[in-house]
Amino acid sequence: MVIGLIIACEVGFWVLLALGLATRYLLKRPRAGALLLLGEPVLELVLFAVTAIDLRGGAEPGWQHGLAALYLGYTVAYGRYTLHWLDGHAAHRLAGAPRPPGPPRHGMARARHEGGLWLRTVLGAAVACALLQGAVWYVGDAGDTASLRSFQGAALRAVALHGLIALSYAVWPRKAPADGSGEARREERREERAHH
Repeated sequence: MVIGLIIACEVGFWVLLALGLATRYLLKRPRAGALLLLGEPVLELVLFAVTAIDLRGGAEPGWQHGLAALYLGYTVAYGRYTLHWLDGHAAHRLAGAPRPPGPPRHGMARARHEGGLWLRTVLGAAVACALLQGAVWYVGDAGDTASLRSFQGAALRAVALHGLIALSYAVWPRKAPADGSGEARREERREERAHH
C-alpha cells in the first residue's frame, strides 16, 4: 500500500505541477495556478499519515517505509527549488519571460552553488532521519526496526557522497575560458547574475 502511495504521490506531483504551470501561463490565471501548486504539500502530508497509520496498524517496518521517509525528506529539501526552476522555464517558454540563468559553470561561483545544493541534501537527510527515528520510536518493541535504521544510514551516506562531490568543485575549480572573444567576460557576468 505504501509503495503504491509513493508512486501516486510522485505522479500527482508532476500532474499538479503541469496543471499549475499550464493554468498560470497558458490560461493566464496565476492565482488558480498557485492554488494548484499548493496542492503539492497536501500529497506529502497524505503520504506521511498513511505511512504512520500503516506502521501503527501492525505492518512490519520495511524498506517501503524507509523509502517513504527518504521521499518526504527529498521533497522538503528540493521541492521548492525544483518548483522555482520549472516555473522559471515555463515562464520563459510559455509567457515570453527572459531565459532563467543557469547555474554558474566555473570557479568559486560554481563551488558555492554546489555547496548550496549539498546543504539541501543535508536538510533532506535530516528530515528523513528524523522521520525514520520517529517511526522507530512509534513502533517501539513491537517490530524489527533494522530496515528503518538502514535507511538512516543510506541518508547519511548520500550526504557524505554529495559532500565530497560538492567539495571537489572548491578544491579543483574549473577555470573560465580565457579566449579573446569575450566569452570569459560573458561567462563571468552570467555567473554573477546567477549568484545574486
